[in-house]
Amino acid sequence: MTGREVAAVAAPTGPAAASPVGAATAATLAKAHRYTSPRADAPLVVFDFDHTLYDGDSGSHLFAWLIKRSWWRCILALLLAPVFGPMVAFLPTRRAGISGFVWAGTVGVHRVRDLDALTDAYVAQHVDQIRDRLLPLALEVFHAHRERGDRVVVATGAPPELARAILAFAAHEDVPVVGTLAGPRFGAVVAARHCHNEEKMRMLRERGWGDIDAAYSDSSADLPLLRAARRPVVVNPKPGSIERFRRELPAGTPILNWGCPGRGGVPVAVAVGVDGRLPADPAQPASAR
Repeated sequence: MTGREVAAVAAPTGPAAASPVGAATAATLAKAHRYTSPRADAPLVVFDFDHTLYDGDSGSHLFAWLIKRSWWRCILALLLAPVFGPMVAFLPTRRAGISGFVWAGTVGVHRVRDLDALTDAYVAQHVDQIRDRLLPLALEVFHAHRERGDRVVVATGAPPELARAILAFAAHEDVPVVGTLAGPRFGAVVAARHCHNEEKMRMLRERGWGDIDAAYSDSSADLPLLRAARRPVVVNPKPGSIERFRRELPAGTPILNWGCPGRGGVPVAVAVGVDGRLPADPAQPASAR
């Protein structure tokens, strides 16, 4: 199933379209035809994905589904958990820890395109659950940047095919996505290059996206990205990370909550101002207010 076919399956109809998330998605779909190709010199805006556009860890949800496809994969994951589980918690070993569970979910899968097909199948089978996790305020800001003509890129630790398929819900499948790259190893498909921390910035620069005007992220692991942006915006951070963001980012950096339960930041009811101002826009001088 292609990204566009996933989008067709996921298009909100009936009761889902009447929900807050469904309504936001439907509005974005209705306006999608307004997008024009951004100029080569248009401002570059980078969005993280998990806990920024999506409420949760999308990769973990996919990998859990891959493991739960069969009983023996569940047993295999349980056997691996004492070794690989603690590794996920620490930055230097995170890639290896994640790869252990990805291996359990994909052992027997030998090609990246087969993993992509499984990813699209997962998304198509979980339309309602995934739609409920898309953050309406985040989509509103995402859409507003695109409508403004900005160059919008998603940079995520999740597999890029997963982010593309989920973003197809909101007709954003043409947005470039930089994500964790997978490759065949030990009879499965595992993370070969984790789009995380400094590596995320390296992967963006390799594609010519190093001159960043604005960046949105929840994670302290994305401090290299946020520091590289002229106008960083922290959204839905862990409460324990807020002081670090205040120390390491410029004074006045917005720290917002876009409706992520259990996360920190100043709650906002409207993400785009009536005058079209976005969270990453420079503060207006007092004389202009």
